[in-house]
Amino acid sequence: MKDSSFRFKQFIVKQDQSGMKISTDAVLLGALVGGCSFKKVLDIGTGTGVIALMLAQRLPDAQIDAIEIDPKAYSQAKGNFTESPFSDRLKISQGAIQEYYHRRNSAYDLIVSNPPYYPDHLKSPNQQKNQAMHTDSLSFDDLVGSVDRLLQDDGEFWLILPSRQMNEFTQLAIKCNLYPKSSISIHDKSERPPIRYIQCFARKVQSVIEDQVIIKQSDGMYTTQYSELLKEFLIIF
Repeated sequence: MKDSSFRFKQFIVKQDQSGMKISTDAVLLGALVGGCSFKKVLDIGTGTGVIALMLAQRLPDAQIDAIEIDPKAYSQAKGNFTESPFSDRLKISQGAIQEYYHRRNSAYDLIVSNPPYYPDHLKSPNQQKNQAMHTDSLSFDDLVGSVDRLLQDDGEFWLILPSRQMNEFTQLAIKCNLYPKSSISIHDKSERPPIRYIQCFARKVQSVIEDQVIIKQSDGMYTTQYSELLKEFLIIF
């Protein structure tokens, strides 16, 4: 049987039980979250646990909670956490974020999410993959509302979405007084339009900082920018 594990420099992510496998979206979000002073972190819809693991590596003083609704993915992410060198700082809960805040008595200074974003696309026969990709079980309204309840007044919320969905999410976030603080456009190549946006939201914002990441050169090789960003994580760099 083929080993589906994904090996990083400091940890291994098993992913055969998760509806969403390791993706460029996840590793970019894990690498681009700004700041190093966060102490209490929440990863919403952790899937394999890769973003939480990357943040545990990057933030050595942080306690990191994760939540996952799918039982199989939850079980596998829990195993990935246990087998990592950061196991003492990682904790995972199984269930829906819409109910999670009822069980919490403190807020987070950093919340991250690589959420499902397909509300109107054809679904596959794989129900686990549908849950990971479609917004049936986690609408943007529910995600914004949950972040609003769980985020500290001076905290930050980071997520990654395609352009159209990010625009939609931003309008909902603003209604909850969560405003864009930084916006990073992700391009496969410099001459192509963005394939994703990574944005940071906060309650008090002076201005929006804009940046971009180019993944590949015109010849298909990874850019220096991309390799520098991920060299502490991926064994190919």
